[in-house]
Amino acid sequence: MHPVLKVVLQRLALGFLTLFAVSIIIFSTLSFLPGGYAQNILGQGATPETVAAFNHELGLDRPAPVRYIEWITNAVQGDFGNSYSGTTGNIKRSVSSVIGPRLYNTFFLAAMAAIIAVPVALLLGVLAALYRNSWFDRAVNSLTLTTIATPDFLIAYLLVFFLAVKLRWFSPLSTVSETTPFFEHIYKAILPAATMTLVIVAHMMRMTRASIINLLASPYIEMAQLKGMSKAQVILKHALPNAWAPIATVIAFNMAYLVVGVVITEVVFVYPGIGQLMVDSVSSRDMPIVQACALIFAATYILLNLLADVVAIATNPRLLHPK
Repeated sequence: MHPVLKVVLQRLALGFLTLFAVSIIIFSTLSFLPGGYAQNILGQGATPETVAAFNHELGLDRPAPVRYIEWITNAVQGDFGNSYSGTTGNIKRSVSSVIGPRLYNTFFLAAMAAIIAVPVALLLGVLAALYRNSWFDRAVNSLTLTTIATPDFLIAYLLVFFLAVKLRWFSPLSTVSETTPFFEHIYKAILPAATMTLVIVAHMMRMTRASIINLLASPYIEMAQLKGMSKAQVILKHALPNAWAPIATVIAFNMAYLVVGVVITEVVFVYPGIGQLMVDSVSSRDMPIVQACALIFAATYILLNLLADVVAIATNPRLLHPK
């Protein structure tokens, strides 16, 4: 078996085990939350008999291990059950039908941010390493440190204040629907995408810069310089290809943030993504949707970490043989 394929299968198996452990934590933690959907819907004046009957109708009176096995078995097949809030009589609304459009919106927003952030971060990182200790390097480092130190919600509110309220270039709310035209969707998603871009560009740019500068002291880099190669050629042809392993890792982490960490951004801009849906479902105690959202977040994070490992090994085969 090829060494890279062997590592991928090992990482994949470890990822499944991790996801299984996370699913237990998700189900257990949400099951122990105070209150419940019945109390939230029926109100504090509901009698214990009414609450018990309501829970029995939804199947919440069964033992937790039985409900977990049924839930995880169906989830593996793509069935996350039915939403509590969509259950009225014989009419049931599946969790997948609720999450589907929201998940598309979140991936749409993440793709917008990634398309801008990754090239910009790599370009700024290479230029900062190329002109190390120059005014450009200091300015970029100061700007990135500022964005790293600023909370996401504050960046979002600043963008709303200046670009939406003062300049009136964009709408302060990013409400879209399934019928929203493609280009209008892009227009309304610009501010949340800009917020996420400012956050992740700083991390990726600094890692790119640090990785390249760390390699510039290597003997083969000095040999390339002695051969008369320019600084730009040394960085692009020799340093950057060998710096892909740590850069790919930090890019994967930030791509995971674009999907997993969108909760605050979506809530601020009232963007109908999976993060906003999760917050609303926690408020209404709609546990099937909360569990499905949390499991999707965990699976996305694990998958992107697996991808980072594969890219790092493919670009640096020495990682197959750790000392």
